[in-house]
Amino acid sequence: MLESILTPDQHTLLTEVRRTLASVGETLAACEATEEDRQRFADSVRQLDELFLLVVVGEFNAGKSALINALLGEDLLEEGVTPTTARIQLITWGETPSREPGGPALDLVRVPAPLLREVDIVDTPGTNALNREHEAITSRFVPRSDLVLFVTSADRPFSESERAFLERIRSWGKKIVMVINKKDILEGPAQVREVEDYVATQSQRLLGITPRVFPVSARWAREGRSTGDEAMLAASGLSEIETFLRTTLDEAERFRLKLLNPIGVAGSLASSLLHTHTRRLELLADDFQTLDDIETQLEAYRQDIGREFELRLADIDNELHQMELRGMEYFDQTIRLARFPDLVRKERIRAEFERVVVGDTPQAIEHKVEALIDWLVESDLRQWQAVVQHVGRRQAVHADRIVGQVGGRFESDRSRLLDTVGRAAREGMESYDRSGEAHRMANDVQQAVAGTALVEVGAVGLGATVALIASSTAADVTGLLAAGVMATLGLFIIPARRARAKKNLRERIAATRETLMTAITEQFHREADTSLARIRETIAPYSRFVRAEGERLEARREELTAAHHALASLSERVKASGT
Repeated sequence: MLESILTPDQHTLLTEVRRTLASVGETLAACEATEEDRQRFADSVRQLDELFLLVVVGEFNAGKSALINALLGEDLLEEGVTPTTARIQLITWGETPSREPGGPALDLVRVPAPLLREVDIVDTPGTNALNREHEAITSRFVPRSDLVLFVTSADRPFSESERAFLERIRSWGKKIVMVINKKDILEGPAQVREVEDYVATQSQRLLGITPRVFPVSARWAREGRSTGDEAMLAASGLSEIETFLRTTLDEAERFRLKLLNPIGVAGSLASSLLHTHTRRLELLADDFQTLDDIETQLEAYRQDIGREFELRLADIDNELHQMELRGMEYFDQTIRLARFPDLVRKERIRAEFERVVVGDTPQAIEHKVEALIDWLVESDLRQWQAVVQHVGRRQAVHADRIVGQVGGRFESDRSRLLDTVGRAAREGMESYDRSGEAHRMANDVQQAVAGTALVEVGAVGLGATVALIASSTAADVTGLLAAGVMATLGLFIIPARRARAKKNLRERIAATRETLMTAITEQFHREADTSLARIRETIAPYSRFVRAEGERLEARREELTAAHHALASLSERVKASGT
């Protein structure tokens, strides 16, 4: 147990590390870390109670096994030019040498080597020879490691498989030491420095930091030890690695690396999830913009049809205005002393009034109201089509912007809702009965006019309703001068009667105008509100998802940011401990 050898200050720091890691673990789970990442994090925390773990990785034939043999001082592991390490080797302390299966593709090797009293060593298959089983187990050991020795060969430093594997190690936040094996094949110190500089530069580019680089010759080390050739052993460079490991394995440094290991893994996962959540919020910002665009469209739609409606309403009103002008002229021409014999003929005056004044006004008004209704129905349909097209563009534009596979819920829910919105709008649009809607609106307008003006004409059409309202004015004209004995007063009575008839016509047309305009306007606003509400209801699941997901992702991003800062601060404290 690590805790059994700690100082009080180290014990306090370890307790704080455990508490912070527990909290971060809850945050990672809440933020949809994958099961694999959560397991990797749990393994890194568990290693706090294990021996220091040194994992050796690199291509086959880079000399990993030869390096481990040199460090242990005996030819323990098989070496060769083919992938000789077919299974992962976990090498640990034992009083007597032994080898036994430790699980699928894993051997447990016990060796009485002094180095193994302080450290367990893992020898992995070559990065270019990993099958899926090897890779899965290797991926379990590397996140648990306290130190990674990355072995590359001097004859092909930084191969493609090594680059790919090193990038994975970087994502796990590991401390890495680069070892260039086979320096014995290089032509002198200048070429060694050239390869060393190349490896350092490439490591910096891939890792963002410059790790320690050790050029060695495992072959010279083995031969120097077996023959007692101290010069060859010194030239091998092995002593530099041994000195580095001894320094690294002193209690203070070992303690720091032990604590930094899970902190690094947690920090890497938190950073990755933070990046994912930030990208999701960026994508969601486009969704918010889509909703804003739709609302802008709807507002523009309302304003556009409002302006168009006012023009169409003015055109209808003009029909009444023209009828009023004709009525004024008719009364001037009819209610005169010269036409006194006609004024007493009720039916003749009524028929003439309807022919000259009313004319085709009812039919024209009915036709224009029907045209207005048809226009409103078509505008409603076009607005639905605009929403469908806008949502469709969102699906097409962002089809390739999948935000990783972290949980997968966000992208699947969002894609499903976008599809649902588009489908609902299309289905609503296809089921929209234009003829039925127009008929319903016309009936509503007619009933509103009839119900307000003349209840008894509710069963007739809009045009007939207008005709009856207007034509009733003729009743005021007929029979006005039925008493012939009053003819001598014609110079006073007829002008008065003419003025009264004009006044009555104006009032009736004004009432008709008010009734008709009010009915049409109220119906227009009801239909516009219904249309906008229907569109908003269509996209309601999507808009609710965007708002809720935005709040959730923002909260998770704040949690991850706080976790990332806490881990960074804790890392600095651990690095400073014991110094």
